[in-house]
Amino acid sequence: MGAIRTPRDKWIEEGLRALAAGGPEAVRVEVLAQRLGVSKGGFYGYFHNRAALLAEMLDTWERGVTEDVIERIERDGGDARERLVRLFDYVGSATSPVTAAGVELAIREWARRDESVAACLRRADNRRMDYLRQLYGAFCRDTDDVEARCLITFSLRIGDHLIAADNGPRSRAEVLRAVRNRLLD
Repeated sequence: MGAIRTPRDKWIEEGLRALAAGGPEAVRVEVLAQRLGVSKGGFYGYFHNRAALLAEMLDTWERGVTEDVIERIERDGGDARERLVRLFDYVGSATSPVTAAGVELAIREWARRDESVAACLRRADNRRMDYLRQLYGAFCRDTDDVEARCLITFSLRIGDHLIAADNGPRSRAEVLRAVRNRLLD
């Protein structure tokens, strides 16, 4: 009986965790194999080289933060406000390696130095903004208002993880709920 191979997606997930922890330079086959508790030989059954893994990681991330999230939110139906609430809740609690805030920030940093990563990031950001426009546009008729709500919503997703300031007597979760409620008015 042959040994069970470590699934391809486990290599990608571990690569994304390494990316979040230390950027693309931290994505090393030997380190990933060690973290997975396997030999690095299994890696080459899936990926030609490290560059192929990095490309798969980017593809997985882009699909994971766009189409996969949208499908998840749309699955339960409801009006635009209900879908926005689900989107806020899902993105706010994202713990998978694909949707984790650390990966988002690492990819943004990486994009500053690599044009192909920047192109991937731009596509993902544009798709996410288009989805927000669709949702807010369902109950906001003023296009300037829609765009402002989209920018604030998206900025919260990215910037919340960079802000170290306290929120006075409220918790960050309370402040974010208050912002969400105002955006949904």
